[in-house]
Amino acid sequence: MPQTSAHFTRRDALRLLGGASACSLMRGQARRPNFLVIVTDDHGIGDVGCYGHKEALTPNLDRLAASGVRFTQWYANAPVCSASRAAILTGKYPDRTGVKGALPSQPSFDVPGLRAGEVTFPALLKQAGYSTAAFGKWHLGSAMYSRPLAQGFDSFFGWYSGWLDAYSHRYYQLGSAPGKIFHDLWRNTEEVFEEPAYMTELLAREASAHLARQKKDQPFAMYLAFGAPHYSMMAPKKYLDRFPASMERDRRTHLGMVAAVDDAIGLLLNQLRQQGLEDDTVVFFQADNGATREVRASSTAQPYTGGSNGAYRGYKLGLFDGGMHVPAILRAPGFVKAGQVWDRPLMSMDLLPTFLSMAGQDARVPASVDGRDILPVLRGEKRTHEDMFWSFNQERAVRQGDWKLILNPPKFPGEETGAKMWLSNLEADPGEKRNMAGSEPERVRQLTEKIRAWERYVGIPSEGDPE
Repeated sequence: MPQTSAHFTRRDALRLLGGASACSLMRGQARRPNFLVIVTDDHGIGDVGCYGHKEALTPNLDRLAASGVRFTQWYANAPVCSASRAAILTGKYPDRTGVKGALPSQPSFDVPGLRAGEVTFPALLKQAGYSTAAFGKWHLGSAMYSRPLAQGFDSFFGWYSGWLDAYSHRYYQLGSAPGKIFHDLWRNTEEVFEEPAYMTELLAREASAHLARQKKDQPFAMYLAFGAPHYSMMAPKKYLDRFPASMERDRRTHLGMVAAVDDAIGLLLNQLRQQGLEDDTVVFFQADNGATREVRASSTAQPYTGGSNGAYRGYKLGLFDGGMHVPAILRAPGFVKAGQVWDRPLMSMDLLPTFLSMAGQDARVPASVDGRDILPVLRGEKRTHEDMFWSFNQERAVRQGDWKLILNPPKFPGEETGAKMWLSNLEADPGEKRNMAGSEPERVRQLTEKIRAWERYVGIPSEGDPE
């Protein structure tokens, strides 16, 4: 399949979806598909083997990619967890969901997040007769109306906070008085105690058991959000031993955590096959944002270097591509052909309308949704997004075609830009190394106007035009 947009044709798109037979399956599939959505945390493209990074041992993600479509320009809607996950669930720009940045974690469990009555893909699929379940990290609000059971899920096993200790299942905030330490693990509304079970393995156990209870006559949607490879940075020895002892400590721990997640994904894929549900289940995987540089993830109190965003500049908490250009894979038997690569930009908010289309509910996509069904895009019948936008604190960014403008670009340690505007052509310079703002003033002006119009649309204040 051609790897550059200049040579991509509708024939290539039909080949991606398996030609006319796949199109007819999409229109007349006898059984509505199940959905398994898997999200990882602070997981860069450089942490997945099938993206060309062989030191990352991810055989199950690699086989998932071989059986579906691997996206090379998939974007999270935000470079941080809560906002990114809000877009996955709602199909909207996160600023329009009321979830901005990363929500706080509180032992009172009353943090506002997703609004009461928010439209989510589990709620819509539940209305269409699906059973729904969520596992793992929620971080979309712990107030009663924001919790999973109020946002379309029939059942929940996981936690509300931004992260947990991997063995004690407690949230820790240290370094300033008075600090916070509290336990945060729940089955529906009941607090449960599973320490010292390693969290990734615990989620694998619970999610696999849930899949084992599924039947062919009841479609289901399952959302599994791992807390790894986010801190706390902990990996059992059996995962660390897969990597050379000479490997840099934080990198070895990071890849050990990824290996544990990959094993869990393999367990679920095998369970689907054992249940006879493999060909009936759409599996989608993505990271919520790129790898981080946060000191709190480091074993040496220095900027963290364990995760990798590959060739992309920047990290979590910033709008260079490293912050939200993430690994993503879709296996959808009957909808897309196996072993393909899609190399044009798409976004997390596209998932909701795509899932509804696959479920035969595309006519019921709410008008408030910002995402679009990607199946016609993959077929070559529609174009990808003309413009894509992001915000994070004072940063703003827009991508139009291959051009991307960042206002108030991030300043990571050792990578300070000294610029108020950063313009890149991502086709020519995917690593955003060269700032073309000075040589393209008219393009900067036009793209800045687009950002201001988008700010008004999503209801966030303008930070003013950088000078």
